[in-house]
Amino acid sequence: MLWFLLRSAIVLARMHLAKPYKLVHVHSVPDFLVFAAALPKLLGARVILDIHDILPEFYASKFNVKQDSLLFRLLLLVERWSVAFSDHVIVANHIWHERLISRCVSQEKCTAICNYPDPRLFFPRSKARANDKFLITYPGTLNWHQGVDIAIRALARVADQIPEAELHIYGEGPAKPSLIALAKDLGLKGKVVFHDFLPTDQIVEVMAGSDLAVVPKRASSSFGNEAASTKISEFMALNVPLVVSRTKVDSYYYQDSTVKFFESDNDADLAECILLLKRDHELRDRLVSNAVKYVEQNNWDVKKHEYLRLVDSLVAARECR
Repeated sequence: MLWFLLRSAIVLARMHLAKPYKLVHVHSVPDFLVFAAALPKLLGARVILDIHDILPEFYASKFNVKQDSLLFRLLLLVERWSVAFSDHVIVANHIWHERLISRCVSQEKCTAICNYPDPRLFFPRSKARANDKFLITYPGTLNWHQGVDIAIRALARVADQIPEAELHIYGEGPAKPSLIALAKDLGLKGKVVFHDFLPTDQIVEVMAGSDLAVVPKRASSSFGNEAASTKISEFMALNVPLVVSRTKVDSYYYQDSTVKFFESDNDADLAECILLLKRDHELRDRLVSNAVKYVEQNNWDVKKHEYLRLVDSLVAARECR
């Protein structure tokens, strides 16, 4: 990653010298990639650090590192330096916004901008299917905190009652081998189907053809409890009902009227929710209807002015210097 930082800094410096930028927008993780913009910043460009995942908590969750460890404190220090170097910080949800304000950045210098669905890609499609399968879909990275094993165990509980149900999992990640083994151990061959990662223009068609979406993140994981899932609002925009783990972040943004919450880490409760939504068509329709209203007010076309206004203010401040 340090080699990538060096190469990025060299490429960005050359490009800036050829045609100077007014603003450089750097996406993390890791946070220190923002230092690739050192030369443009030195020559007057404004720099945004866009924190998709707060690195100390992400690293602690992924590698089971305690928050009082030396490594965690070092990551906090890197975060502080990276934020100090930036002219403005964007963070992916309001819970993390409050976290960063409490430890390393002023409120005026930090903005929460969620990952909203793009209406040009995420819009309802008609479901034309030549079979009576009940397709449950999970698209995303396969890490422990995402709780995909909980969804697999829930499917095992409902397999006899909903014989037409299938769980289709799209994505890659370190948990994939253990998830494949779990599905095999539970006798779910043909019921749980694993697929490779698909680009956005292809996965959106898969998502749109789903009967039900599941977001089974673990609230017992500090990172999973606070990392927002972009797939929730994307499924909403596609008119697909959702069963969602009741995590801190998803309870912050969504209500029982827009998604069906289940008790986090509880595969039995998830199974009950799947059964309920399979049998109760009126509930599914009501959730979809309310979700559509939510997405009408929370999509990129509606919210992009927040980002554009921020960019304009940073550039204007630069030109006034």
